[in-house]
Amino acid sequence: MSLQYHDPRAALPTPAEPYHLGADFSQAVTVGLLANGFPGSVEFLDALEVALGAALPTVRFKRYNKGNPSIPASAELLAAIRAECHAVASAYGH
Repeated sequence: MSLQYHDPRAALPTPAEPYHLGADFSQAVTVGLLANGFPGSVEFLDALEVALGAALPTVRFKRYNKGNPSIPASAELLAAIRAECHAVASAYGH
């Protein structure tokens, strides 16, 4: 019996396409904090807000809670975040 090894890499790898994500924290920025509804997600975002607020004094925070971890965020919630925030962090509890 012989062993055969297969190279798991694709024959034609997809080239990386750079893109820019970010916010200019040198000026007033609103950061959305989205809890997913799992236990601990809100408490984690509480700690994140304290840490980011201390490091980035120009940042304002807007809180959101999806409420139910088993469903996607609604189109209305995502639209509100998009309209009201420059950046967003989401948290998964447990």
